[in-house]
Amino acid sequence: MNFKKATKELDLKSNDRLFIKSKSPFAPKYYKDHTPIGFNIFTFNSGFKKKHDDLLIIIFDRNINIACKYSLTTTPSAPIIWDKKNNKGNCRALIVNSGNANAHTGEQGIKKINKYVGELAKLLKCSKKEILVSSTGVIGEQIDPSKICNKIKLLTSSKQKKLIDAARAIWTTDTYVKTSLHNLKIDNQNIKIYGFAKGSGMINPNMGTMLAYIFIDCQISKKQLTKLLTDNIEETFNSISVDSDTSTSDTLVLFSNPLKKINIQDNYDKISSCLNKVMKELAMQIISDGEGVNKLIKVSVVKAKNKKQAKNIAFSIANSPLVKTAIAGEDANWGRVVMAIGKTQEKINQDKIKIKFGNIILGNKIKRNKKINSNNNIDKYMKRNIIEIEVNLGIGNFSKVVYGNDLNNEYIRINADYRS
Repeated sequence: MNFKKATKELDLKSNDRLFIKSKSPFAPKYYKDHTPIGFNIFTFNSGFKKKHDDLLIIIFDRNINIACKYSLTTTPSAPIIWDKKNNKGNCRALIVNSGNANAHTGEQGIKKINKYVGELAKLLKCSKKEILVSSTGVIGEQIDPSKICNKIKLLTSSKQKKLIDAARAIWTTDTYVKTSLHNLKIDNQNIKIYGFAKGSGMINPNMGTMLAYIFIDCQISKKQLTKLLTDNIEETFNSISVDSDTSTSDTLVLFSNPLKKINIQDNYDKISSCLNKVMKELAMQIISDGEGVNKLIKVSVVKAKNKKQAKNIAFSIANSPLVKTAIAGEDANWGRVVMAIGKTQEKINQDKIKIKFGNIILGNKIKRNKKINSNNNIDKYMKRNIIEIEVNLGIGNFSKVVYGNDLNNEYIRINADYRS
């Protein structure tokens, strides 16, 4: 199949890559679906992509509490600027489009959000500040607000969709939908926590690493929602990396869908634990759908001096192109792990480092394991779909686990042709 060069063809519709990219080998066999109560999901093909839905609109029965986390990038998209300026922790509706990120578009990008947000606010008879917006796709191209406005006019005659439809509508280079749903019982009441996300490339923790929307079917205050997000984000969405690139559009929103009333203070740990499961599932689905992924990499740094050191070294290993390509080539090149440790410039004791792939010790205290050779189990281990790398620094009691994936020709092909 031949593709036009990106420098010759900038048609944003063409970044709908569903028809040319094979599904990730880690795609789940089934997806958790749900038709929510308390809000309606609508999806459309608005023309940002050649085919498939590319616009999601969620309308809540009433104004609800929310908590948000956004990318820490210094080049935020227009939707992030809009949300931060206007939203005060309440939400009546959500608009998400894929195919155009509306990023690095200046004042024009904000004005165009005003147009389609104004159209929906008029329909719902609510304030524009009660509407959240997100966009994902190509950076640096002005968005056409009429594509969204035209679909808003069809809302009153449109059919409600399901959670899986919402996840599919916000894809860019994703190869499968990302949904999660868990139940917990509190005071004889069944509470659902569920959500959906998108993410495949340009994934690196700097909060939020992707787009993700999570719902808890009970009344929770803004302050408690923020605490729930903060308490669970570090070990979930902030522990994955596909390519070390942080998007301009990263957004995570937690919604309190007030169907039930419970004592949050007395049941905080239960809710937090269930939320953690949802966030972890979505984060792992994102890293498992990394562009061109064939193998996942689990990096564990143990016995570090402090948390910061453990995290810096873990991500240095997971993000290293040399480590990632070695894993892609099924080469147990532990010397590249040593390199990735050293480039962090963290203060360590090189003589104490122990490196394992799986349960196999490759290097211990600056010595290569002489028992490792081409006839050893290491060759068999490297053929696995999930490669676990453990680095024992031997200088403290802190640890960190992060997840990455391999780097191969498919990743290059997808991103070389992203706009073509």
